[in-house]
Amino acid sequence: MTEIAFLLNGTPVTLSTVPPTRTLLDWLREERGLTGTKEGCNEGDCGACTVMVTDADGSRAFNACLLFLPQLHGKAVRTVEGIAGPDGRLHPVQAAMVEHHGSQCGFCTPGFIVSMAVGHLNGRTDHDDVLAGNLCRCTGYAPIIRAAEAAADAPVPDWMHADRSAVAAFSLAQVSRGSGQSPEAFRPATSDELADWYLAHPDATLIAGATDVGLWVTKQLRDLAPVAFLNGVADLQHIERRGEMLAIGAGVTIERLREEIAPLHPDFAELLRRYASVPVRNAATIGGNIANGSPIGDGPPALIALGATLHLRRGDDIRKLPLEDFFLDYRKQDRQPGEFVLGVTLPASAPALRCYKLSKRFDQDISAVCGCFNIALEGGVVRAARIAFGGMAGIPKRAAAVEAALTGQPWTEAAVRAALPAFAADFTPMTDMRASAAYRLEAARNMLLRYHHDLAGAPVRLLEVQP
Repeated sequence: MTEIAFLLNGTPVTLSTVPPTRTLLDWLREERGLTGTKEGCNEGDCGACTVMVTDADGSRAFNACLLFLPQLHGKAVRTVEGIAGPDGRLHPVQAAMVEHHGSQCGFCTPGFIVSMAVGHLNGRTDHDDVLAGNLCRCTGYAPIIRAAEAAADAPVPDWMHADRSAVAAFSLAQVSRGSGQSPEAFRPATSDELADWYLAHPDATLIAGATDVGLWVTKQLRDLAPVAFLNGVADLQHIERRGEMLAIGAGVTIERLREEIAPLHPDFAELLRRYASVPVRNAATIGGNIANGSPIGDGPPALIALGATLHLRRGDDIRKLPLEDFFLDYRKQDRQPGEFVLGVTLPASAPALRCYKLSKRFDQDISAVCGCFNIALEGGVVRAARIAFGGMAGIPKRAAAVEAALTGQPWTEAAVRAALPAFAADFTPMTDMRASAAYRLEAARNMLLRYHHDLAGAPVRLLEVQP
């Protein structure tokens, strides 16, 4: 057990007898009777369990089904029951949903309300992105979007600002008393503490955002103890410009990474916009995306195409290696017992980087194929090429044969087409529910052609091309 202190709809809560991998969703429904937070998919896909979490950095939407209670230590949680005012006044998004008939069966509505309220609080008007993680199957999205648009200019209610100031005051009192550790759950504050603990517990499970690890509990019913929760390790959450390089800590969330690299690598940022949903991106970290080692993770192909260097730590020893060398085989990485991901460094500029994601749904879907391209030209000739794919092998993998076929050749469509057969030397993709092997190979070849047209200025984006 571990001691946890947080605010729930403005009321202080201290817990000392809960298992470290008890989800917020289960606790809210079973222990507090707050059943407005729904259980739908229980894997962060439907958004029915969306809650608002506030800390010193602001308020964000999260999936309660993928939040373990220790991750909330020192924060404020607001469920759909806390969106209306203390006197019962409706929040503007609630009133707009009534006015615009945005609810039918009502099961998904609490999640929509919370996501909309967080977006309203943060001044966001990109409603399609804000609500991409909330699924509705009976009302249809048009009246929901109309409600979000109608509420956009309404003032933020006073009570929606309360959590930010309450967290600051709460942190000085309750959190200091609720900071006890336990053998089953460790909450390091620094990477030094994490390194010492993980060296002594090399079989432990490290939990950053829990967007994948959470499913080990909710779907596989696994016992993960001992665990370490990394969301409090501040020195893993940096993004720093170091000359021509960018250093990114392993604890940086996907959403924050997307926001901060957009001016430098807009194509990578656009790829990350299609990485799951806002609530998932608010929790998931780039270090977890790498360490998870999934062959269809969208971060590694872009990072490999950029020539990223991975930094690892074991005890006091720190080593680095090219990111592509970290992935050895399916779910097998070059990582020693007790060693964890510190972060990555990558060039701050790569004007030719392009990333293409192919999936059955445009938003919030797993890639069938993800291709990232970064080619350097000199006098119209390919001087160097870095091409990486996800979904084409058991690991994120460079297309070495394709790169070799292009290097030294003129950057013409004819030369690109001549390099296409080399894909068969690089990849032997599998057939699964998302795509056949033949489809994946053809898609990868077409992505290279698309890249050639993209660099030439042709409109190749799905959202740009008009019939």
